[in-house]
Amino acid sequence: MIALSRRQLLARVGTGLGTLGLASVLDQQGLLAANPLAPKKPHFAPKAKHIIHVFMNGGPSQVDTFDPKPSLAKYNGQKMPASEIKTERRTGNLMQSPFAFKKYGKAGIDVSELFPKVGECADDLCVIRSMYTNVPNHEPSLLMMTCGDMQPVRPSMGSWLLYGLGAENQNLPGFVVMCPGKPVVGPQLWSSSFLPGIYQGTHINNSKMDPKSVIAHLSNSNLSREAQREQLDLLKAINEAHLAKRQGDSALETRIQSMEMAFRMQFEGQDVFDMTKESQVTRDMYGKGQFAEACLAARRLVERGTRMVQIFTGGGQPWDDHGDIKDHAAKAKQVDQPIAALIKDLKARGLLDETLILWGGEFGRTPTSEGAKGRDHNNHGFSVWLAGGGVKGGMIHGSSDEFGFAAAEKKMHVHDLHATMLHLMGIDHEKLTYRYSGRDFRLTDVEGVVTKEILA
Repeated sequence: MIALSRRQLLARVGTGLGTLGLASVLDQQGLLAANPLAPKKPHFAPKAKHIIHVFMNGGPSQVDTFDPKPSLAKYNGQKMPASEIKTERRTGNLMQSPFAFKKYGKAGIDVSELFPKVGECADDLCVIRSMYTNVPNHEPSLLMMTCGDMQPVRPSMGSWLLYGLGAENQNLPGFVVMCPGKPVVGPQLWSSSFLPGIYQGTHINNSKMDPKSVIAHLSNSNLSREAQREQLDLLKAINEAHLAKRQGDSALETRIQSMEMAFRMQFEGQDVFDMTKESQVTRDMYGKGQFAEACLAARRLVERGTRMVQIFTGGGQPWDDHGDIKDHAAKAKQVDQPIAALIKDLKARGLLDETLILWGGEFGRTPTSEGAKGRDHNNHGFSVWLAGGGVKGGMIHGSSDEFGFAAAEKKMHVHDLHATMLHLMGIDHEKLTYRYSGRDFRLTDVEGVVTKEILA
């Protein structure tokens, strides 16, 4: 005799109609109808509600942007004294920056001529000059910066935030990634991995910010909203009956949830990417181009409750200037005005205090030359900056060594950065866990210390 569970019995009685009743019961109990994106209480009062990560993928040079080193000019062309620091390739002699620096703001923060507009926002910036990461390779370092682990695939920071806090707006994705094309590694950088699929980032190809096509197949020109709702309700009932026999089928659960999200997004999802809704003054403030429109869209998204937005400079690894560091100028010209406009716009609308902005790459670059004019990858020391969202403005945290090769004082690993950002969002990084494959995982793995010195 074969023993059947109550669920199996219901599934076999009346050609499976019993499971429809079971699905109804489960739905009434909230087991199927529970919204995984519903807002959740943080561990403690948050300083920030949203994060915008302006990602300089490829690795900008810290000694050419936010960490000036006079010694590079003094010892230009010479061997770095007592240097045993290894990077990905063989490094050459010390190379001075071709870019001039200027002090900005009341605090007199040094900013390169590459970022004059961002420099105007110096009193809102917390520049961290003592960052470091594990290895000088793009793929693992990109994964570390976005997912907190060099191994693919782990949940991204945006996915962890949605899992921990939910979304404020149920009609928009809670985690949006804008990149024209794909960066190195690709969708793994915004993956939900073993977290439920509903927490995965929504990739927007911002090469053309057309509201009608920026999210493909969102509109239905043949059916009214009421008719679509009727069809979706029927499909949902069938899928939930199917799910009742397969508890724990995360792919099926994600399919059901994504259909609901797509239905809700049809109207607000298109509206948020319609840049013509902004005044010409605002659009001129951000400037023109893919990155500029992405920054403006990021403001519109967080304004409407999106939890996290990532903006990649471009596909591939645009800041990876091995050949000539002067090529940084073209990238900086593309991003400087839009980033400064984003800071000023959020501030003018009273949103900067609740929106945390992170600027930086996956690592930095060497103060020595590679070839004649380029710089190699450098994981030992680099710079990022934070603005808004509960961090102190107009300050510099930590320092690198005399030449900008390695973090020296108040060193800050990527795990520490993530722990601090989660803290600002009201999350204890040690308590935000998900059990998978017999262990509790978290964004910061088993490391990470909150850098309280930079908190406002």
